Amino acid sequence: MEPVTDQAFAAALYSDGDAGLDTGASLLAAAPAADAELVRRGEEFVRRAWERGWQPADVVRVVRRELDETAAGLAAGLIGSETARYERLPPRWQAQLDGLPDAPPRNRPDRFSYASAVLALYRLLLRLPAIEPVGPPPGTVPHALRLPPAHDEPRMLTRIRALLAKAEATGYPEEAEALTTKAQELMARHSIDEALLAARTHSKEAPGACRIGVDAPYETAKAILLDAVAAANRCRAVWNSDLGFSTVVGFEPDLDAVELLYTSLLVQGTAAMTKAEAGQRAGGRKRTKTFRQSFLMAYAQRLGSRLAADTARVTAAAEAEDGAGPAGSGAPQLLPVLAARDLAVTDTAERMFPETTTTRVRGATDPDGWTHGTAAADRARMGGSGPELRGGRGKR
Repeated sequence: MEPVTDQAFAAALYSDGDAGLDTGASLLAAAPAADAELVRRGEEFVRRAWERGWQPADVVRVVRRELDETAAGLAAGLIGSETARYERLPPRWQAQLDGLPDAPPRNRPDRFSYASAVLALYRLLLRLPAIEPVGPPPGTVPHALRLPPAHDEPRMLTRIRALLAKAEATGYPEEAEALTTKAQELMARHSIDEALLAARTHSKEAPGACRIGVDAPYETAKAILLDAVAAANRCRAVWNSDLGFSTVVGFEPDLDAVELLYTSLLVQGTAAMTKAEAGQRAGGRKRTKTFRQSFLMAYAQRLGSRLAADTARVTAAAEAEDGAGPAGSGAPQLLPVLAARDLAVTDTAERMFPETTTTRVRGATDPDGWTHGTAAADRARMGGSGPELRGGRGKR
């Protein structure tokens, strides 16, 4: 006779209707002895997700997007128990695990409801597509995509993180502008220093990649903002609109900078949008959706040029310092070093995403939103990309 879990899975996981879920949940609810096997099967589904290129934050993000917060907590519980079996995890995984939601108590509010939620989660995990890997799964050695070993956060990134936290917390636009500009300048300088150090030591470091969530609503504007931040920090971003994330390709110090800056600018932009919207509504305006969309599009577009200008200014200053060094010192020249790293990033991105498409996005339709968004970008001293996005899809 088939085990209860096999009968429940046959009913629930390979059909699309609720009837199959109800049948499977009824079988599991009546069989407490199957609980341990149910967890073991769930850990197996999570392990398959790692083999398809997914990471902890990716799994929880798509579960929350497609199901609900309860399912996200269930997924987090499985991820925690599955990853506990490894002595060592790939880079970036521990930070993702630390940010997972708490798992809900088992068999609450009742065995049937709990089993139904678990089966809906398993059905989603079973159908996750293969996506481009951004690192090795746990328990394996990296092959095609080389990533640097995990390391403690450099002192420079700690300073940058502190500056951006102050920029998010202050209620004074001028102070936020100064803090954020200083943070971008430190990021650009840190990237240059790391590039020169790698050239001097003949480092074999290769570009890596990370995924950053791009959540609804207004995900197009957010993806444009992330693309702008990535480009200004010598990275490439490819947006997967179907799965709700962008993959950012670059060298490790630059990936860290992109993640920090994008998160901070999104917080600053959302706060500025909320404040501007409140003023509009106080004046009797009701079309908040178009206002927000136009605000964030303008915010992202304006930030692109400003971020690029900040990076260009720091690079020009570093180049001047490089040219003023002692003749015949044998030190690597800055511009060829940066050009080589840019080429390495481009090659890696094209290898990971050989079939990307460039999509022209719809323009903003709300003049007030555009005006306020541009002003907010000027205060933040950050800049967006143009009105095009490079997009990629998960492997099927």
